[in-house]
Amino acid sequence: MRHELKTAGEVVDRVEPEQVISRTARASRNHPQKVGGFATISQGLDYAARGETGFNFYSSRGALERVLAYSELRELAIATGQRLIASGLKRGERVGVIAETGADFMAVFFGCQYAGLVPCPVPYTMYIGGKESYIERITGMLKAARASAIVAGDDLLGHVEAAAKALGNVKVFTHSALASVDASHVVLEPFTADDVAYVQYSSGSTSSPKGVLISQKAIMANAEGILRQGMAISPADRAFSWLPLYHDMGLVGFCLSPMLAQVTVDYLSTPSFARRPALWLKLMSDNRSTITFSPSFGYDLAGRRLNGDAPSIDLSALRVAGIGGDMVRADVLEAFATHMKPAKFNPTAFLPSYGMAESTLAITFSDLTAPAAVDVVDRAHYKLSRRAVPAAPGLKPERTRTFVVCGRPLEGHEMKVTDDDGRTLGDREIGHILVKGPSLMNGYYEAAEATDAVMRDGGFMDTGDMGYLIDGQIVITGRAKDLILHNGRNIWPQDIEWAAEHIEPLRSGDVAAFGIENDDGEDQVTVLVQCRLTAPAEMEDLRRKVSASVHHSAGVECDVVLVAPKSLPFTSSGKLSRAAAKARFVSGEIAEIAANAPVHAVAMPLRAVAAQ
Repeated sequence: MRHELKTAGEVVDRVEPEQVISRTARASRNHPQKVGGFATISQGLDYAARGETGFNFYSSRGALERVLAYSELRELAIATGQRLIASGLKRGERVGVIAETGADFMAVFFGCQYAGLVPCPVPYTMYIGGKESYIERITGMLKAARASAIVAGDDLLGHVEAAAKALGNVKVFTHSALASVDASHVVLEPFTADDVAYVQYSSGSTSSPKGVLISQKAIMANAEGILRQGMAISPADRAFSWLPLYHDMGLVGFCLSPMLAQVTVDYLSTPSFARRPALWLKLMSDNRSTITFSPSFGYDLAGRRLNGDAPSIDLSALRVAGIGGDMVRADVLEAFATHMKPAKFNPTAFLPSYGMAESTLAITFSDLTAPAAVDVVDRAHYKLSRRAVPAAPGLKPERTRTFVVCGRPLEGHEMKVTDDDGRTLGDREIGHILVKGPSLMNGYYEAAEATDAVMRDGGFMDTGDMGYLIDGQIVITGRAKDLILHNGRNIWPQDIEWAAEHIEPLRSGDVAAFGIENDDGEDQVTVLVQCRLTAPAEMEDLRRKVSASVHHSAGVECDVVLVAPKSLPFTSSGKLSRAAAKARFVSGEIAEIAANAPVHAVAMPLRAVAAQ
């Protein structure tokens, strides 16, 4: 009996059961590592293809399913680029590609680089059981990109056809159909150093998503900063990722950057991670992985799911346990380090960082050689004066707030914090975070007004985040648009959410806090709580505990609304969308559940699935 192995665009009958697929090497024997110095993504792949490293894809059961050496990826990419051009696409046109973790996506993304086409990665899945929401999402992305085509697997053909039909002028290709196109006559014209590289969609609204236009120069600058300053990459490194490839942290951090340093990457798909978070840790143990990255919730989930099995794995090789993508939580880092002590995890491996798609990916990294730094501030000053005053010794924990320091900007980049009028603030003054440097986007694609809205004098970009500086290092306090204004005070919703999530049986991601303006122009603090309880007495007890926690942590009265599990919306990158939660609550789409009523899921984003 023979096994079928799926390759990019075809199925090949080639392996006997007793044969074992070999992973790509950790490092190439006779091919020196080169970090930086490439002008384009395709030049980087040309160099990586001379060695023995590459990508490896694991199944949801932890079996090695597909090995894609950089040498094979280059061949597939060139062939795929030729087929795209032979199919009628013209240089410079945008091509949507469903970003499923696997060789098919890699072939199309890198194929576009050789063909001079602009790839636009779109989510493989957005919601489980939410077909219409998913179609609406990718329709908005294709429309915003003015895409000429979209490439998908057979399993999503109906979804992309519906999106293409809604737009009327988008060609649809499956990987298998594209593989049959005769393209032997096509001569490719790869992107040059002065060209764009791809369009990256930032987390945002479904109806009008913003495409971040990244140039070849921007990705080269950001990748080199990540590899040299952020991770101090070496030939001994082997990376592991479960991050989605449609998100900047997955695409740039664990696809493009490792390839540009000829580093091998092992992959577990995002849905597989959501089903079995601890598998991430077990595979890293097996592979002696040295580098990984995750938002806070990933470490929280995996650490808890591993339970008592930590002694059976060995994470001693992991020298970079990067954390970013959302606000870095000190309590999560501490809990993970405690759970993973039997697994020989070194807490110094934690690498807090700060970044966003508009800056390609990375903006700052903390010190790789030191433990993650935390800043404990007096909550009273933090609330009233927008200053981060260090907490006095002996101050009660409930009167303090702990932040994780996210490090210094990449070399060649600048950062400053300003007040509402644009005046530069000093250390420990909380304000708007602005950045400048060669990694910045060329702008939002075909959205000049949206681009102008974030750009400031001198080439600085307003990140939309709030924070403060300590001796050149940034501390993130939250999103500016999420601030709640109450009785002349600024209240940070994260303070409310994190305090409530410590109440049993609540979990990370179960609480959303926001303000709803009343007749007096003040924000009434509203707290949505995902409730799995059905007994009236238990539900009322939970409501009282949340209300007391909010009053204790933020000093305000609030409306506590118990809602169904899995009803809170999350962005494609796994961040809670307070704006969407507020809109759905106001519209009645999210409503309070009654005691003893059956609990139904509304929309179930990947982040919510993972949190269960």
